[in-house]
Amino acid sequence: MNLDVALVRVDNRLVHGQILEAWIPYTKASCIAVIDDGVANDVFNETVIRMAVPHDIELIVSSVEDFAANYSYRRDKGSNTIVLFSSIGHAFRAFKLGFRFEELNIGNCYAEVCAKHCTTSVTLSDEDIHDIGILLEEGVKVELRRIPRDKPIDARKSMPTIIS
Repeated sequence: MNLDVALVRVDNRLVHGQILEAWIPYTKASCIAVIDDGVANDVFNETVIRMAVPHDIELIVSSVEDFAANYSYRRDKGSNTIVLFSSIGHAFRAFKLGFRFEELNIGNCYAEVCAKHCTTSVTLSDEDIHDIGILLEEGVKVELRRIPRDKPIDARKSMPTIIS
């Protein structure tokens, strides 16, 4: 199934105020896809997320493998879905499994073993840095930006400082 995508984002908090109050109005999204193996296999966490999402917003909750197998990326004038991954690893895995997105927004990402502190809301592990490097090689535009009004940091242009 083709999915009209307005934003592909990594945010370890998944659905929260920045998504609901900033990104949905900015992208005019009418659907949120939460792609996380843990949430997809946990009825309680899925229920909590469903309760947070307004009733007029469609919600898809899926594991990475199921999502990549059943949805394909499409960017159109009518783009209406925000795809949320809880980690760079999940986004990278979906990309490798066939969900081939063109742009990736990294909004909030915290590595327990921090190899690179990029912004106040983004710290990367060595594995994150590796995965971003491959996505960049594949032609994916990667930006760091918490909310729409923030100035995006282009990972390709900032390679020496972000991916070093």
